[in-house]
Parts: sequence; structure tokens; C-alpha cells
Amino acid sequence: MKRREQSQTEQLRQALAEREAQLQEAQVRLASLEGSTSLQVGRALTNAAKRPGRSLVRLPRDLYRLWRHSGTTTHSQRRRVEPVRSFDADRQEARLLSGIVGQGEDHLVAATVVGTGIQQAVDPYLRSVPLRPHDAQIVMDGVDVDLVLVSSSAAAPGSPWAHVGDPAVADRTRALGWVLESAASRGIPAVLLEDGPTPPALRELGFNRIHQGDAGVPLHLFNPVAADLASGAEAVFVRGDTSDRVPDVLADLGVRVVDADAPDLAEALRAANVAVVPGSGPVSGPLHRRARACGTRTVTHSAAAALAGEEDLAVSVPRLRADAPTAVEQREMLRGVFLDEATPVRLAEVLGGLEFPPGTPGTEMPLRGRAVAVLADPAGEAEADQLADDVLRSRLRPAEVVVPGAAARLAGIRRLRAEGLTVRTARFTAPDTPEELTRTAARSDGFAVERWAVLAARATARWAHPWTAPLGEHRLADLVCAAECSGADAVGARPRSADPEETGDRGFFDRPRTEGGQYVFVSEIRPELARASLLLQGWPPGQWYRRGSRLLALGPENGPGRSSGADGTTHTSADAGAVG
Repeated sequence: MKRREQSQTEQLRQALAEREAQLQEAQVRLASLEGSTSLQVGRALTNAAKRPGRSLVRLPRDLYRLWRHSGTTTHSQRRRVEPVRSFDADRQEARLLSGIVGQGEDHLVAATVVGTGIQQAVDPYLRSVPLRPHDAQIVMDGVDVDLVLVSSSAAAPGSPWAHVGDPAVADRTRALGWVLESAASRGIPAVLLEDGPTPPALRELGFNRIHQGDAGVPLHLFNPVAADLASGAEAVFVRGDTSDRVPDVLADLGVRVVDADAPDLAEALRAANVAVVPGSGPVSGPLHRRARACGTRTVTHSAAAALAGEEDLAVSVPRLRADAPTAVEQREMLRGVFLDEATPVRLAEVLGGLEFPPGTPGTEMPLRGRAVAVLADPAGEAEADQLADDVLRSRLRPAEVVVPGAAARLAGIRRLRAEGLTVRTARFTAPDTPEELTRTAARSDGFAVERWAVLAARATARWAHPWTAPLGEHRLADLVCAAECSGADAVGARPRSADPEETGDRGFFDRPRTEGGQYVFVSEIRPELARASLLLQGWPPGQWYRRGSRLLALGPENGPGRSSGADGTTHTSADAGAVG
């Protein structure tokens, strides 16, 4: 765990506890000394020496009394003292009672006062330490956090912080105010996400940043890669509030009704071809983005628009209900959400520009899970130029490129360095053979696991892409997006022999086959993206499945569709998480 300087408050608290312990120990020793027989005998002899007349006559009697009572002192006559307790012991007990989780170096540590939806969204990208009103002070004193994250949804009824910021619930507001004051004294930034109605006094507690909106789209929850996809209603009506009235035309069409905060919202969106969502309100934008991530078209609806005759659900819903989105269209919608609206992108945007305590890794931590190292072994100048063109035009720019040491002299590799990309070198042999020094012999050795393992050993990114041929503008973004959605260990194209329809053997995690076969869990792939630690093992890809790895096959893009964004937008690699 990283070492940081303790806050001034903690230092003063520890110093005070140590001084109290020392004072308590001194009082115990003084009481023991005053009650000792040796001290009383010394006092009697001193008095007799000072006044030899009368005191000398009483000395034998005093000594006799001391002898008789030397072993009969009762417990009630002794001075009661409390046991000495150290500051570290108190702190460890408090941490055990508050249930603080362990910390690590791969995530920012955030003390959270958020709603359930926000908590589920940020869990893969932040190491959360949830605060509760009864233990907020203990937790803040016992853990070293990088950020305090609060959301307006935490004040919703049923939450531990329900109605925080309301004048009628002053105790919870006071506890949260103390948390923010403690964070400010330690130089820890505090952020408020206004993902719903905000209580009156919540904005006035002293946040470093107030963000209008939620934490983005959690792709591990809203995605079309889910293995448990089941057929359902082709159209759904998503209510922003349980009091919203279902339009009569939708009821006549048999459209399924689901609430915006329902646990099965993701499953309902994935199974539908079209979703009717509110045209306004705080949930309208998030529902549009979540539906696009699930590969579902959206139709807006509002009571005012219906009265004005601006939309006709009786026409649009049946048409889109019968016309399922193509695989290319679904891929493009998901790609746009991944690059611009996903939770790690939103967190990096919210945290950008904040001042963190010294030693904090940085605001790029939420995007570090998208960092990709391109492993390449170009045979000559032509392949090196092809590699440079491919990497520089990718919508998701890699964090680093790893090549053999001899290839670093090639013009294409030097061009990557000139463009600001981190280029690392590895050595296959010592010294390099003349063939490698010239880099002119073309090789067709397929997926040589030994060579990829050597290159992966030099990579620092979490993911690695073995480059063997040009990918195109979107392929790397699609690979990383599929891995982020599914939690797979490797993503790639499915070999022909691994097609369930050809072998007659469908794996347990295989989805029902859809048009294009976009996302299927299989037992063997031609790896295009894999965890760097998996490539480092040097195992043949055919053994990955048997060794416990989850392999996701990503089908090719075919059929109608546009190469640019489906909504006409463009995306930059900086926003998509290039963290080299």
C-alpha cells in the first residue's frame, strides 16, 4: 500500500492519546509507590529523627502497626485505574467495527455517500469505502481515502442517509458536514453528483465540485454481451416514476412496462427492439444512453407532446418493434456509449482538474483498465509503416507499443515516438541475429506464444494486443469495449472449427445465435486482445479455456451500416482513455 503523510488531525489525535497513556501510567506508579510499606517506614523514621522527643517513643508502636497491616490492604482501599490502551489498538478496533475493506494501488480509494445505482456503477473503477451515519467519523479517522463522493440519490427514502440535507434531519446533515470538514482539513476533494432532486442544504455543505448528472453508463450492467440474454417483449415502456400513466396506445399494443429503477431494467432493454422513454426529466438522458448500450432504439414520449400531436406512438412503436437493429447498428451504438458516456469516462471527466493529496496516483485511474499495449514484431520497413498508420488512426489510442529492440530503428517505430506514444523494446536473443538486425525476412509463424510472451513481459498496461495485421479504425475500441462489458480474459475472432453450428456442440455460456454472431463465449478463439498476464504465461491459445480463462468471440462487422458514428458524432482517443 502506498505510504502517505498522516493528516494533521490524526497526528494531533495520536499525540494526545499517547500523552494520556503516559499520564495514566505515571498515576498508576505513583499510587503504587505511595501505598508501599517501604515508603511508610521511611516516613516514620524521618519523623522520629526530626522530633526525637516524642516521636522516638511512638516509633516502636508505629512500626508494629505497619507490620500488622502490611499484607491486609483491601481492594477497596487501593486506587482504581483504567488499563492503559494504545492509540493503535483503538484504531484497529474501530476499523473492525466499521467493516472497512482492504485498499490497493490500482484504484482510487473513495469514501462514498451514494445511492445504490451509483454504488453499483463505480464499484469496478473506484475502491469504495461506504460511509453510514453511525460510523462516518470512525471510518474517516481510520482509513486513508483519496476522494469523498456524494450523490443526491443517497438522500432518497429507504437509504441510510435518507433526507440528508433536509432541515428536519439535522443529525445526518451534521454527520455529513463533519465528513466534508475532515476531508477539507486533509486536502481531500469532495464531489457531489446531482443525479436526482437535491435537498436544500446538501449543496451548501462545501463541495469542491458539483456535477450535474449521474456517473455514466455502467457497461458491466447495461450491455448486449450478457450471457443470460433471453427473449422477451419486443417493446418496453420505461417509466421515470411509478406515478406516470401508461399511454393507452401502448397498453393496446401489449408493450411491457418497466420502471427506471427496476432491477431487471437491463434485461428488459436487451430483449427489446425499441424502448419508449420519457422525453424530459432527470432520467430521460440516462435512459437513452442505457438503451443504446443495450443495442435498443429509443422513442421519446411526454404528455405535452402527445397532447400537441407531435408524436404518434401507434405508428413508430410497431414499425421499430418489427424491425430489429442490425448487428452493425448495435455495435455502433455500443461503441459510441463506450467512448463518450461510459462510467470510467464520466469519472475521469468529473475528477479532472481537482487537487488531490500528494501521492495520489491521479485522475486517470478510472481509465487505467482500458490501457492497451500493442505487441508487434514488424519484419521490415513496410510492416513498421503499416503498424504506425494503424495505431495512429485507431479511435482508441493504445497506451504503449512494445517491439523487439532491433525494430526500434525502423522509420515507422520512430514516427510513433514522435507522435508521443510510449515505445518499449524487448530482446528475443542476445545478441540479435543478423536476420533480426536487417528486419527484411518475412515470417509467417502464426501465433508464436514464445515471442508474444517476451513482448508481454515488457508491457505495463493491463491489456495486450498481438498485432499481426491492420485492424482498422474501430476494431481495437470494439475489442476493449467487449472486454469491459463481459469481464472476459481474452477477446478475438472465433476459429471456424469452434462454430457451435458446425460442430454441434454449444458451450454452456454461449448465447443464442443472433445475426452476425456478435458476442459469443466460446472454448477457443484467435486472440486479438488478452490480459497481458495471460500472454506472459506462454500458453497456446487452445489451452486458455481449459485453464479457466473466459474467451469471448467478437464477430466481424458485416451488413449495412456506416463506418462513422451512427449519430453523426466523432470521438477522440483522449476521451476514450489513452493513459500511456
